[in-house]
Amino acid sequence: MARYVKFIAGDVLLSPVDVKIIPPHHICALRLVVLIMERLDYGRVIDGAERNIGFYLPDSFSMLPLISAMEPLRIANRLSKRRLYQWRTVSDNGETVCASNGMMLRADHSVPPKDDFSLLVVLGPFYPERSNNPLVLDWLREEVEKGTVVAGLETGCHLLADAGILDGLQCTTHWESMAQFKETWPQHKVSMEVYEVDQRRLTCSGGAASMDMMLYVIEQHHGHELAASVSDSMIHPHIRHGWEPQRMDIRSRTGVTHPDLIECIELIEANIEQPLTPAELAGLVGISKRQLERLFRRYLNTTPARYYLALRLETARRMLENSTMKIIDVAIACGFKSAGHFSSRYYSSFGVTPRESRKER
Repeated sequence: MARYVKFIAGDVLLSPVDVKIIPPHHICALRLVVLIMERLDYGRVIDGAERNIGFYLPDSFSMLPLISAMEPLRIANRLSKRRLYQWRTVSDNGETVCASNGMMLRADHSVPPKDDFSLLVVLGPFYPERSNNPLVLDWLREEVEKGTVVAGLETGCHLLADAGILDGLQCTTHWESMAQFKETWPQHKVSMEVYEVDQRRLTCSGGAASMDMMLYVIEQHHGHELAASVSDSMIHPHIRHGWEPQRMDIRSRTGVTHPDLIECIELIEANIEQPLTPAELAGLVGISKRQLERLFRRYLNTTPARYYLALRLETARRMLENSTMKIIDVAIACGFKSAGHFSSRYYSSFGVTPRESRKER
């Protein structure tokens, strides 16, 4: 009787060893519990019934995570020859919404919708700090109070945090907006993983990872075989687990193969706000400062200090282009002690000031 009883809120595993030590009269009760849990989905009868999935779409939402999350549901219906899922889109006013790529999509409902959703998927705008509609935030809180499973895709995770429904939970967001997220909500436990599942909240880094998250949801509802078939139909040969990293490893991104240099780059990327000195980097890696400098010159044709500065400035440019954070806040988040020093370094590297760079976006 080794089996899983699946809930997005968590897993309960009964192994053969567990069953041997359970008294016979308890096993009968346990079988009844398993039967009930298999028949119920957050209070809904699920045997042959549909699940209603909601997608909230603000202006300038990203199309890729929407399609990546929605198409697996359609394919699951087709492959199972059952209407396992239906979905509805929601916008602030129920009218047409423009995605960040310029495509227009007509919404089915306005906020708050009349439909009851078993899963509400929240997408975010390109600049999440500009989306502060109190009606939307109140609606998200109400859905959580009702017991709805709520998922945030990409910058949709920022909306969940703004609504206060990620407090105390493990979460993630797209790596490009990670620094902004940490600056805005330093109290949250945020990871660089593909997606996170904590209680009845899912957060996903977005992009194609939204497909992996939805395949996880399908597997929880209908088993691995259907999820694998859906993945195969989408020419998606590897379903990533939530704990896998968002980004390619440093070896793939940089072409670097030396293990000491890879470890050093990992330390640099993990310490943007409070930069380490070359001597500190060398000590943490376990080599001398001179050895570290030789590795950077041999494999990257630069020095550790210049590589570090270039990465901090590139991080700052992404933050300027992808957020409305104050320039001084961007400077501090990238390890610069003053706006003047930051502006001077930025201009030397990119030929424009931080303010001019923001105007060009």
